[in-house]
Amino acid sequence: MVATVDPYLVEWLDLVFRWFHVIAGIVWIGTSFYFVALDSHLLPPEDERDRDRGVGGETWEIHGGGFYRVEKFRVAPHALPEPLHWFKWEAYWTWLSGFALFTVLYYLQPHTYLIDPSVAKLSSAEAIGASIGLLVAAWLVYDALCRTVAKRSEAAFAICMLALVTGTAYGVTHLFSARAAYLQVGAMLGTIMAANVFFVIIPAHRELIRAKEAGREPDPVANARGKQRSIHNNYFTLPVLFAMLSNHFSFTYGHSSSWAILVCLMVIGAWVRHYFNLRHRGRTLWWIPVTAALALAGVAVWIRPSSAPPLNPSSAHVSFAVAHVIVAQRCAVCHSARPTEPGFSAPPKGIAFDTPQEIKAQVQLILQQAVVQQTMPLGNLTHMTPAERATLGAWIRQGAKIP
Repeated sequence: MVATVDPYLVEWLDLVFRWFHVIAGIVWIGTSFYFVALDSHLLPPEDERDRDRGVGGETWEIHGGGFYRVEKFRVAPHALPEPLHWFKWEAYWTWLSGFALFTVLYYLQPHTYLIDPSVAKLSSAEAIGASIGLLVAAWLVYDALCRTVAKRSEAAFAICMLALVTGTAYGVTHLFSARAAYLQVGAMLGTIMAANVFFVIIPAHRELIRAKEAGREPDPVANARGKQRSIHNNYFTLPVLFAMLSNHFSFTYGHSSSWAILVCLMVIGAWVRHYFNLRHRGRTLWWIPVTAALALAGVAVWIRPSSAPPLNPSSAHVSFAVAHVIVAQRCAVCHSARPTEPGFSAPPKGIAFDTPQEIKAQVQLILQQAVVQQTMPLGNLTHMTPAERATLGAWIRQGAKIP
């Protein structure tokens, strides 16, 4: 399958869907942040006539050179306004563009990005099926928890979600390539968020409208159910954002405890979001960002690479010629001005290893990603052996001398 996909076409699809995904995501997250903040800023209406109209809260805002007065009804207004603006396509397009991007990069090129034989020997169909199955399972399990545990206790629900995310993170890091594992967890949470909008929030809104059109009093339970899922989505945003950006940070997903690192950073993201949600309600708890910063510092210290071990004086000298052969066979098939590996039309990130000088310029990157973290080559496409990684490491630690 991979060989039949034009690399240049894949790169354009990557560009278009990634750009679209980022734009849609900004709009969706922006509306989520705004409406949660708006709800927190609402105060009981001062005018008795507003309360009689069913207004439950109001707030004044200033933006773009003008004043705005925003009202929120306890359930619904006496008459349906026209036009009524909906907020749904931001979520739908974010998920659709994200799934399209995931398909282009991971499902059309599974042996490059999704599968790592050293982690699990999966066929393309097995890996893709497992990935899609996990997306569906994430929503089903989450929704079941919302309808059971969350009805009794949001704290218990949060603990259950943390346990599920932890178990999932551990499981996928033993199923997919390191980079794909982080994206998979993020995609599962993103799927939950979009499904919340499609299956719960928008249907709740439609129920309110149907009730008004039928002349019956709307059920406030629909409001509460939609609000609950909106708040859940709000807390998921920062953890999902990290997962979506994580492929830039191999020191996280390339660590031997990558699953635990992912969980820690996601919890920190949700904790930061909690700070802002409380702040919008007038409670500025300074110790929340302080503990978040300390937690980040703790993770940084925990996963800091250890110093390179001193070379054994009796260790055999590794020449550039030996290291060059390894780089040419295992790395330069992708990292070249003219890649020979299917699926690449240009060197990833513009890094090429065609000349001794280009190799020398990237020795620290080679040491970090190919020797220490072993996240390169992607999915170990070129089957770099442990002995070859050790040889490269020895050459670099001996000074990385070139002719």
